[in-house]
Amino acid sequence: MNKKRIRQLSEELYNLISAGEIVERPASVVKELIENSIDASASKIDIEIESGGKKLIRIRDNGEGIHRDDLSLAFASHSTSKIKDHEDLFSIMTLGFRGEALASISAVSRFVLTSNIDSEPLNGYSISPNENDSAECYPEPKSHHKGTTAEVRDLFFNTPARKKFLRTDRTEYQKIEEIVRRIALATPSISFSLCHNGKVVRDYPRSEAFERTESMFGKDFSSSCIEIEATRSDMGMKGWIGLPTHTRSQPDQQFIFVNGRFVRDKVLSHAVRQAYADVIYQGRNPVYVIFLEMDPREVDVNVHPSKNEVRFRNSRDIHDFVYRTVSRAIEEISPSEIIAPSVNAGAFPSRQLSDQLDLGVSGIGSLQGNILNRFEKRHDHFPSHEESDIPPLGYAIGQVHGIYVLSQNAEGLILVDMHAAHERITYERLKKAFAAEGIKTQPLLVPHTISVSESEANLIEDVSADLHKLGLEVARSGPNSLFVRAIPSLLSTGNIEQLIRDLLSEFTEFENTRLVENHQDELLSSMACHSSIRANRELSIIEMNSLLRDIEETERSGQCNHGRPTWHQITLSDLDKMFLRGR
Repeated sequence: MNKKRIRQLSEELYNLISAGEIVERPASVVKELIENSIDASASKIDIEIESGGKKLIRIRDNGEGIHRDDLSLAFASHSTSKIKDHEDLFSIMTLGFRGEALASISAVSRFVLTSNIDSEPLNGYSISPNENDSAECYPEPKSHHKGTTAEVRDLFFNTPARKKFLRTDRTEYQKIEEIVRRIALATPSISFSLCHNGKVVRDYPRSEAFERTESMFGKDFSSSCIEIEATRSDMGMKGWIGLPTHTRSQPDQQFIFVNGRFVRDKVLSHAVRQAYADVIYQGRNPVYVIFLEMDPREVDVNVHPSKNEVRFRNSRDIHDFVYRTVSRAIEEISPSEIIAPSVNAGAFPSRQLSDQLDLGVSGIGSLQGNILNRFEKRHDHFPSHEESDIPPLGYAIGQVHGIYVLSQNAEGLILVDMHAAHERITYERLKKAFAAEGIKTQPLLVPHTISVSESEANLIEDVSADLHKLGLEVARSGPNSLFVRAIPSLLSTGNIEQLIRDLLSEFTEFENTRLVENHQDELLSSMACHSSIRANRELSIIEMNSLLRDIEETERSGQCNHGRPTWHQITLSDLDKMFLRGR
């Protein structure tokens, strides 16, 4: 009987298998070599690519260089200058540390490494490791400036199966360009140039962080985002997040860096997505560039050979820190920033946040009668420029088809979706009331009777306590009927019967024990929707102006609870273009 025996792999085969973990495609080579250059304190890195990296990858830097005696050792597996013992492994600040990159790359390519640690060009050395045994190759003198040049030719020449799975030159180059963009974004103090087939495609000179970001994403991004910054004793966060009105169909402008390293992490991306949850439209993606700095002992980067994945020691704490920082920044966006955001970095809308910010709520009042009461003491005419500064959303002119409020501000005209805007105002007040003292109830003089199905009547007995937390006192009055004895004082207007039915429907869908606590936002959003101003309701000028002022004072007021815009600016320039003025 022919039994398969266990045998030890040859060093050559072992190196080829190991290379597969590090070198997936040309972009993997570019990433590893650029990271080596950054770790060598380079201030200038030039990348030359031919045929999407299949034919040639050349990385040239002006870093510290590699000592002549270390050139041979650089290609030996598990050889590195970045860690010495197991303690170093838990406090990694360099981008590379495994000591596997050069050995893996040289195992599947024709590799030439040239370096010089001296400012004298004649003192450089070059080495080309033998395909079978790197120990047999020795450095040879070669003129080279201070720094290192890594030249990789004919990638996967000795592994045809791997080479066959590479995509077109165009696709492989695009992967390389994305890698360069990520690294350049994280290191604005380093200049980068990227050349493909003899043509300079990307050139990123040394710059400030904001200038580097703007050069990559354009004026559209820089004029539609806000700067964020938050610090606490063990962690810091800074960067830029897009306004809720500036979203994309794909998540292609979402970048998170941890200690200078680009990462894909579900905990961090979920925290940002949750902060945007009720301000962007379904299916759209926010844009952001976020840099997190923390003690390297709190994050494990030794999770995957690509080093794109990390593991946090306290992921919940980090999630909450990121969520609170982004959420507060969104809350503080004012209409004036959306109407005329700054493009200048020095005057950039900034959010200086502290993790110990006061989360208390004050001034929560009843929405009932608020629209009329707020303007009883105000002038009911349009103030002149001499009387007062025109507020961001201006002053009301009238209504359009009972759906929109038309106002005039310093920039031109504003169109406001009455229902969407009022829905956001009500939603934010419900959230604050719920978080502060709980939603206050208003007893009804005469209980309201609602006819329901038997299953809905049965459900009310189980969720009456949850409804009470939302300011609703509902009880079963018969096999197919309910009594509504009290409603939230904030929602004294609106279709209470439809609201009760929708809440019962949502309770059925959620099916868990802490219904209100676990689904607070969804339930409060539904309540706000049912109690907001409906289309075709005629408002007075006073009521319209009150609505405009409430929008200006409400957090996240640029979008309704479902992410739709609540108002839109039409500038004088837009109007001039419509009527061909100035031509």
